[in-house]
Amino acid sequence: MKHLLSVADLGADGINEILDLTDSFVEVSERRIPKIPTLRGRTVVSLFYEESTRTRLSFESAAKRMSADTMNFSVGASSVKKGESLRDTILTIEAMGVDAIVVRHGSAGVPWQLAAWVGASVINAGDGWHEHPTQALLDCYTIREERRRRGLGTGFDGLHVAIVGDVKHSRVARSDTLALAALGARVTLVAPPTLLPPAVGTWPVEVSHDLDTVLPKVDVVQVLRMQKERQTEALLPSLREYTATYGLTRDRARLLGDDALVMHPGPMNRGVEIAAEVADLPRSVIVRQVANGVAVRMAVLFLLLGAGGENVG
Repeated sequence: MKHLLSVADLGADGINEILDLTDSFVEVSERRIPKIPTLRGRTVVSLFYEESTRTRLSFESAAKRMSADTMNFSVGASSVKKGESLRDTILTIEAMGVDAIVVRHGSAGVPWQLAAWVGASVINAGDGWHEHPTQALLDCYTIREERRRRGLGTGFDGLHVAIVGDVKHSRVARSDTLALAALGARVTLVAPPTLLPPAVGTWPVEVSHDLDTVLPKVDVVQVLRMQKERQTEALLPSLREYTATYGLTRDRARLLGDDALVMHPGPMNRGVEIAAEVADLPRSVIVRQVANGVAVRMAVLFLLLGAGGENVG
């Protein structure tokens, strides 16, 4: 594997390979000193044209735990402000000697363009509303980990997952759907019609506008952030009405089965798409998603940078 651009490129076998490998890196992350020499001498650059906290820091932590050198690109302090093109910027960075480029950009397709320009490995850390493959991988890993811990098995066949909220603007929804469907899970999107993408009919999902009837039937509910900054038109009467109809409130969370998990890719708007007390329930694995994100990204870097001949430990 040279690049990770779309989770669809992995297929079920590729996804399972990364999930299996992540087990080893979770063990590494739980050591008193979570550091291994696997990527010593390698350089990983974070190229973020959009703001990010958890994804950028997660990749940086993953690279450092594997002893790679890291570089961070800040648009606000770069020649981009002087009019430098994306191509010139990326070729300049590559000339400094990098092995992997982690890129986030507001335009869909940018990671594919970068992969055509450079010799380094390119990892898509989110492109517009399109894809976020490592988020999908960490979500799948977290589901598998938690269900294994509860003695519910590790398979996804027949697993029913609801993805609730602003699907239209969510790259997480698209990548989660692709990954879960590849693994055999059943996915139901729950959203108002105005927050569904026009091409949702081509997605391997069911669609509902009634969250109350869906919740008792699912094993996992993934709540999406209301992306107010991406909405350029009035898609909702009001946030209060949205919360009343689609928010995972305390009363609505009681409709879930005893073993159902609550997830959220973050950052959360507490009190909008999810109630503060629901986010903190024992059935919530939101914090675990963040922790697993580092281990999943270690597994991805391990595979991309060709360190497979070395032992993880």
